[in-house]
Amino acid sequence: MKYIVSLLITSVIIFLLGNVLPGAHITDYFSAVLVAFVLSILNVLVKPVLAIISIPITILTLGLFMFVINAVIILLAAQLVEGFKVNGFLGALLFSLCLSLVQSVAQNLLDKQEQRR
Repeated sequence: MKYIVSLLITSVIIFLLGNVLPGAHITDYFSAVLVAFVLSILNVLVKPVLAIISIPITILTLGLFMFVINAVIILLAAQLVEGFKVNGFLGALLFSLCLSLVQSVAQNLLDKQEQRR
């Protein structure tokens, strides 16, 4: 149940960012749900492999290279989902940064609400 709620919240965030950010475009809410689902799969399957391969450069950049990996994951999702387009690497990087920031805020709000119960 928590995964479904998280997926729906992420899809709302993706839909909003896709309509607000200059480097990204999303056609409809269904595409946003697909992007959220594809991103969750890519984060489980592809991101760990990329993280392991890039350990030396991630250490040299003090972890900042993970933003590059996140942008690559966004670009892969844009290739896989028809209604989601990102204009180049910088657009993917901006989308990734904003998505991570807003997801973090939303997750903190949900955690605080669960603690009150």
